[in-house]
Amino acid sequence: MGNSSAHETDGGRRPQQQIPVVVLAGFLGSGKTTLLNHLLHRSGGSRIGAIVNDFGAIEIDALAVAGALGDSTVSLGNGCLCCAVDAGELDVYLGKLAAPETGVDVIVIEASGLAEPQELVRMVLASEHPGIVYGGLVEVVDAAEFDDTRARHPEIDRHLALADLVVVNKLDRAADPERVLALVGSLTDRAAVVPATYGRVDPEFLFDCRPSEERIGQLSFDDLHDQGDDNGTDGLGGNGHAGHLHTGYDSLSFVSDVPLDPRRLMRFLDSRPEGLYRIKGHVDLGPNDLRNRYTMHAVGRFLRFYPEPWAPADERRTQMVLIGSGIDTEALGTELKGCESEAPHADEHGMWGVLRYVQGSEDEPDPEPYGG
Repeated sequence: MGNSSAHETDGGRRPQQQIPVVVLAGFLGSGKTTLLNHLLHRSGGSRIGAIVNDFGAIEIDALAVAGALGDSTVSLGNGCLCCAVDAGELDVYLGKLAAPETGVDVIVIEASGLAEPQELVRMVLASEHPGIVYGGLVEVVDAAEFDDTRARHPEIDRHLALADLVVVNKLDRAADPERVLALVGSLTDRAAVVPATYGRVDPEFLFDCRPSEERIGQLSFDDLHDQGDDNGTDGLGGNGHAGHLHTGYDSLSFVSDVPLDPRRLMRFLDSRPEGLYRIKGHVDLGPNDLRNRYTMHAVGRFLRFYPEPWAPADERRTQMVLIGSGIDTEALGTELKGCESEAPHADEHGMWGVLRYVQGSEDEPDPEPYGG
């Protein structure tokens, strides 16, 4: 759900990449472990590190796959993660998984069914580990039991309001799936709501999938299930692409050779619509900062910019991808086009809005769970 972002330079040329940390939450029985297993088996060539709150929650065969290239799973059996460890201890676990030798591309924290999502998100945002970046909160709900779950756990409304992505699982078992989807959507705050059965969510919705050809000499998760695909199944009991949810979301690629005006860009970001879940890419702000391009990482309402020096050979342009559910891609493209500016001189105060979301900036907001 998150994309890797820059944090330190590599030989003065390009920043190295931070590993996104995705928090996977939901009440007992919602399907978190099923979803995580799906991601482990359908990672698109990416390597997932997992912090699992309940020991033994993941199938043994999935653990074997996760461990095939080294130790990439941390199991915690001592109660809810938000109560069992503090931010410093969580940094130790994150550091173990984010070490370069593990080759991990994304870290998923599967919370206990009783964990408090807001506290977990705060802990990740409070991390002092330079190698990780917050990748979003995914809340999984059981469509068939949603009404009963709300009656027993009214706090689910608050959890949904905090989420960046809501997976409405077990829709095939719901008596009125459209009603449940509409109800869940009414309880979120600009989160994308994705329907699912058996936890099958396209991994691209959670993180950038790494092409398997970049894994030469190593075994990817998908390699273990190619035989199932050859037999006309998806390796998970489905038929072909029937379990894939490519139609569950929309995406827009925006490229511009004209610099963007920082004030207009921030107005666009501040008013981004419900369901626009991820924005990733880099931005050319022209004369407002001739030295740097700004890598952008937005998940739900969370937003960060990472300035990095242009290389002499770089073609100065803006390139970004927007991903969401039920979004008007044509209108968004028009709005982004309206952010272009060929003004020859910098706006004296134009960068203030952008710098507010640069980590370490004096104008950076307090580390609330969502800073968009």
